[in-house]
Amino acid sequence: MSTAPALARAGRLPSASFWAGRRVFLTGHTGFKGVWLAFWLARLGAEVTGYALAPEGLPSLAVLSEVEARVRSVRGDIRDAGALALAMAGARPDVVLHLAAQSLVRRSYVDPVGTFETNVLGTIHVMQAVRQTPSVSAMVVVSSDKCYENKDFGVAFVEGDRLGGRDPYSASKACAELAVAAWRGSFLASGPRVATARAGNVIGGGDWAADRLVPDCVRAFGAGVPAVIRNPAATRPWQHVLDPLCGYLLLAEALCRDTGFDIAWNFGPDPSEARPVADVVGRLAAAWGDAARWGVQQDDGVPEAGLLAVDASRARAALGWAPRLGLDDAIGWTAHWYRAQHEGGDAAGLIAAELAQYEQP
Repeated sequence: MSTAPALARAGRLPSASFWAGRRVFLTGHTGFKGVWLAFWLARLGAEVTGYALAPEGLPSLAVLSEVEARVRSVRGDIRDAGALALAMAGARPDVVLHLAAQSLVRRSYVDPVGTFETNVLGTIHVMQAVRQTPSVSAMVVVSSDKCYENKDFGVAFVEGDRLGGRDPYSASKACAELAVAAWRGSFLASGPRVATARAGNVIGGGDWAADRLVPDCVRAFGAGVPAVIRNPAATRPWQHVLDPLCGYLLLAEALCRDTGFDIAWNFGPDPSEARPVADVVGRLAAAWGDAARWGVQQDDGVPEAGLLAVDASRARAALGWAPRLGLDDAIGWTAHWYRAQHEGGDAAGLIAAELAQYEQP
C-alpha cells in the first residue's frame, strides 16, 4: 500500500519544550484515543502515568501497540475512588488528562447505570483525586459534542449553548460537564485550572470498537464482505484523532500558562465539512480499494441525532488550534493505517509514522 496522503498544514502544534520531562497523569490510556495520546506524550518527552482498565476486546490497539510498555501503566477503574487517588498521588503529576469513559451511545442503552457511574461519578472521582494532589496545575476533562441539547435544528453548537441529552450517553456527558463546573467553582477555584474539551466523531487507525462506523466498515472490508450501515443520512463532523488530541495538548499548555482558559472548548472541523454517513463510507471504501462494497440495513430503532456539528471558533482564536487534516486526508490516513496493519504492518510503527508526518512543519 502507498504511503499516507500528503498533509495540508494549518494550526499550532504542541510545544516539545513544554512537555519534555513534565509529569502527566492520563486516564483511559488503553482506549483508542488514549493510546494515540500516550504515544504522542511519550514522543514529546513527557513522563506519563496511565490509569485505565485492561484493554477491551480483540483486536486491541493497546495490545498491538504495546502501549503499556511505553508509559508507566496502572490498571484501575475510575469508579474506584481510593485506587485512583493512590495512583495519582504516587504519580505526582503536573497535568491530568482525563479521557477514561464509556464512550458508546448504543452501549449506554444496554448499560445506562454503568455509563453514568463511569462518565459522571468517575469524573468526580478524578476531580476529587486532583483536589488531594498538590502537584497538579491543570486538568483537561475530555467531554463530547453530544453533551449539547440537540434538536436537529442544523446549527453548529457553541460552548455556551444549552446542555442536554436524549440518550444515556449524551445525558451522562452533559451531567459530567455540570459536575466539572460545580467542582471548579466550589473546590478548585484557587487550585488547579480545569477545562472541558468537547470533540466530535473521530476516526483513525486502531479503533475496533463495536457499533462504530469506521471499525464496522474495516472489519467488513478486511473480510471481503459488504459493510452494512444503519443511518446513511446522519451527518457528523468527522475528524482524524490527532486533530482533537492536538487541541487537548494545546489547551493543557494554555491552562498552565495563564488564567482565563478554564472553561469549555469545542474541537471540530468547520461545520461546512460535516458529511453524511453514506458519503464517508463511500470515501472510505474508495480509499481502501479492492472494490470494497457497502449497503444499508433497516434502522434498529435506537435513536441518534440526525445532525451534529460544533463551532470551534474559540479554540481557533484563543489557542491557535485548527485541524491539520481535512476530511479526505483524515479518511485517507485512516484507510492507509488499517490496510497497512491488515497486511502485517506494526501498529506501534504505524502510529509513530503518522505522528511524525502530522508534526511536520
